Amino acid sequence: MVEQPSVARAVIIGGGIVGCSTAYHLARLGWTDTVLIEKHKLTSGSTFHAAGLVGQLRTSANITQLLGYSVELYRTLEAQTGLATGWKMNGGLRLACNNERWSEVKRQATTAKSFGLEVHLLSPREAQELWPLMQVEDLVGAAFLPTDGQANPSDITQALARGARQAGATICEDTEVLKIDIQDGVIKGVITNNGRIDCEMVVCCAGQWTRTLAATVGVNVPLVSVQHQYILTDQMSGVTPTLPTLRDPDRLTYYKEEVGALVMGGYESNPIPWAVNGVPKDFNFKLLDSDFEHFAPTMELAIGRVPALRDVGVNQLTNGPESFTPDGNFILGEAPELKNFFVGAGFNAFGIAAGGGAGMALAEWVHRGVAPYDLWVVDIRRFGYPHRDVNWVRSRTLEAYSKHYTMAWPHEEHQSVRNCRQSPLYARLAAQGACFGEKLGWERPNWFADKSLGETASDVYTYGRQNWFNAVGREHRAARNTAVLFDQTSFAKFTVTGRDSMAALQWLAANNIDKPVGSVTYTQLLDASGGIQCDLTITRVGTDSFYIVTGTGFATHDFDWIKRNISGRAVAVSGAGVQLTDITDTRSVLSLMGPRSREILSIVTNTDVSNEAFGFATMQNIQISGCDVMAIRVTYVGELGYELHMAVADAPSVYDELFSHGASLGLKNAGYRAIESLRLEKGYRSWGAEIGPDHTPLEAGLGWATKLNSDIDFLGRVALGEQRETGVKKILAGFRVDDPSVVLLGRETIYRNGERVGWLTSGGYGYTVEASLGYGYVRNPQGVTRDYVLQGSYELEVANERVPATVSLSAFYDPKMIKIRS
Repeated sequence: MVEQPSVARAVIIGGGIVGCSTAYHLARLGWTDTVLIEKHKLTSGSTFHAAGLVGQLRTSANITQLLGYSVELYRTLEAQTGLATGWKMNGGLRLACNNERWSEVKRQATTAKSFGLEVHLLSPREAQELWPLMQVEDLVGAAFLPTDGQANPSDITQALARGARQAGATICEDTEVLKIDIQDGVIKGVITNNGRIDCEMVVCCAGQWTRTLAATVGVNVPLVSVQHQYILTDQMSGVTPTLPTLRDPDRLTYYKEEVGALVMGGYESNPIPWAVNGVPKDFNFKLLDSDFEHFAPTMELAIGRVPALRDVGVNQLTNGPESFTPDGNFILGEAPELKNFFVGAGFNAFGIAAGGGAGMALAEWVHRGVAPYDLWVVDIRRFGYPHRDVNWVRSRTLEAYSKHYTMAWPHEEHQSVRNCRQSPLYARLAAQGACFGEKLGWERPNWFADKSLGETASDVYTYGRQNWFNAVGREHRAARNTAVLFDQTSFAKFTVTGRDSMAALQWLAANNIDKPVGSVTYTQLLDASGGIQCDLTITRVGTDSFYIVTGTGFATHDFDWIKRNISGRAVAVSGAGVQLTDITDTRSVLSLMGPRSREILSIVTNTDVSNEAFGFATMQNIQISGCDVMAIRVTYVGELGYELHMAVADAPSVYDELFSHGASLGLKNAGYRAIESLRLEKGYRSWGAEIGPDHTPLEAGLGWATKLNSDIDFLGRVALGEQRETGVKKILAGFRVDDPSVVLLGRETIYRNGERVGWLTSGGYGYTVEASLGYGYVRNPQGVTRDYVLQGSYELEVANERVPATVSLSAFYDPKMIKIRS
C-alpha cells in the first residue's frame, strides 16, 4: 500500500495503459509530484482484456507518428524497467479482396511511404507465404508493414507504471475519486476515499468512466461503451511465434498469434451498445457474458479466410466493453470548459497501439500548455453542439464502429443522426437538388443534382471520379463565369467587444487589425512557437467591436483559443474589458461569388456597391428586401464576391430576392465541393490541411499577413522573427498533374529529383485549368528556399505509381491574367 500524498502538481485519474503512460512521461519531464489514482487495480478497466495489436498506419501523418512513438517506446521499455512487455515486432498484413479495396490499400501504402513507414505490396501468394494458414483464392493483393507488432496489454502497462515510479511519480491503487474540487472555475483538488489531494491539474484517463466523471465538473467527453468480442482458440498447428498480425477488412476481422493459438475478433455491422445508463462502479476485471449468437457471423467470415478455424476448439470468447467515439478517433487535450482539466480517453479498441504515444502527447500538453505537434484529429475541441447529446453520440458512434473495416471512401458522409442543425434555407435547397453533407451537426449543401440530366442527389462512392464530378464542374464554371450563391450559415461567428478588445485582438492576431471601422482583416492566430492555431477573418464593426468568422468545424477550437489567450500582454486589465460571445446560431451567411456578383448585388440594394465605394476587404451595412445585411467583400474562391451576413429569420427573403433578380444573369446554387475545387485553383490555404500548429506563416507563404515588418508585438512574433533570420526547412507548394485519369486526394508522396520530400495535404480537381491539383510542403532538413523548390523535377506517387507533376509557388488560376475584374 502506498500512502496517498496530500499535495500534487497533477493528479491522473485512471490506471489503464493511457493513464500509466501519461504518468511515466510526466515524471520523466520532471513532474515528480504527479499522483496517479486508480479506483481498483492497474489495468482493471478495459486494458486487461484488450487484444493487443499495434498497427501504425493512419490517415494522419501525426497520428502515424504518435503510433510510431508507441512502437519505439515498447521496443525499449523492458530494458528500461526490467519488466517484460510481451512486445513482438512480427509485422502486420492488410488484405484486399476486390479492386476498390486494392485501390484503398495501394493508397494506404503510398500514405505509409509519405509518413516514413516501410511498406511492401504483395501478391496473394507472397502474402500466404507470410501467413500460411489463410486461403487466398479471393485476394487481389496485400500490404505488409514490417514494423507493426503486438504486445501484452497488462504487462506493458505494468512496465509503464514501474517506469513512472522510478522517475518519481506516485501510484495509488484502491483509491476512488469522490469529487473534483472546483472553486470559482479553478481546480483546487481531488477528494478520494483516502482523503484530499490539493492540485492544480487533473488528467482524466478513466476509460469508460470518463464521460460521467468529467460531467461532474461541466466537461463533455463524447464517448460511449460498446461490446467488443474476440476468441482465443486452442493451440493450432501452423501458428508460429513469428506470425504477423493480420487484418482482413473485407471480412471485418483481425488476427494475432497468442502462445501457439490465434486471437480473432472483428467489427460487426450491428454493434451492441453497453452501459446505456452508466458504467457500474464495481466493473473491475470483469467481462460481459459471451454472445455466441452475435459473434457467429464474424466466425463464419473468419472461417472463409482461415479454414482451420472450423475444426479448432475455442478456448474463450471474450466480450469486453470498450469506449468508442463518434468519429473513431480517440480524445486528447485540455477541455475547453475547464482550464487545467485534461482528457485522454475513447481509444476505440486501439488503446494499446496508441497508449505510448498518447501518454507522451498528453504529458507534453500538460507540461507546455500546447500539444507537441498538430493533433487536431484527436483534439477534444473538434467536438461541439451535437456531441452534448449522449443519444446522438451513441447513434453516431455505433455507425463509426460498424464502419471500422468497411471501405474508407473519399468524401464519405455519415448517415446516422442527420438533420441536427439546419440552415433556414434547407428545404429550399433540398427542393433544388442539394446533396447535403454534415459538419459539427450542420447540414450543408455539398453539390446540386440536375434532375433534368437524370442526376440524383446522392453520393456514389469510388476511388475514381465520383458521380458528382460533372455537377460540381457546372457549379465551378458558374462561379468563374457568372455568379453562384453558397449557403454558409454554418460558419462559426463570434463577437469581441469592450474597451480592451482592440488591444487584445492586436496581440492575438498575426496581422494588423488596427484599421478603420469597416475594415476586414484576414489573419492567423499563432502560438508562441509561431504555429498557426486559427485562420479567420476579423471585421471591425465599431471602435471597440469586432466580428470574427471562422470555419464550421473549428467553432469550439477557435473560441477556446481566443478565450484562453485574449488577456495577452497587450491588455491593460487582464481581459477585464473584453467580452467574447458566440453568435453562430443567430446569423445566416449567403456568399455571393463570381464576376457578375456586383451586378446582382447592385440590383437588390440601394447602397453603392461600386469598387470605389465598396473596396476589397471592407464591410458595408446594406438592406436587401427590407432586411439588414452586413456585406463583407472577401473571397475564398478567387473571384469578386461578398459574404452576406444577416439574421437567421431574414435568410429566406434575402435568398429569394437574390435569385429573383440574379437567375437571368446566370446565378446558380453551388456547394462546398465547388468551394474546394475553386480554392485549390487559387491556392487558398485550409486550416487542418495546408496550415495548422505545425506550420508557420513563413512556411505557408502567408508572411504578408503578419505584422513582422512593423514594431507591433503579437503572440508568436519572436519565433517568426527568428525563423525569418535562420530560414525555413519546408515551404508549401502547389502541384499540377495533367493526366486526367489521375485522382489526387491528399497524402500522395512528393518526390523531388527522385527523393521523397513530403506529401500532399490536399488534392482535388481544377475545372478551369482542367488538371488535378494538390498542395504539400517540400521539406529539406538543410533548409528550403523558393529557388530550391522551383529548380526541382517532381513526381507524385499515387496509389503506388509515380506520375510527373508541375510545381508552382503561385496560384494555378489568376483571374487578372484572364480578364480584368475590379
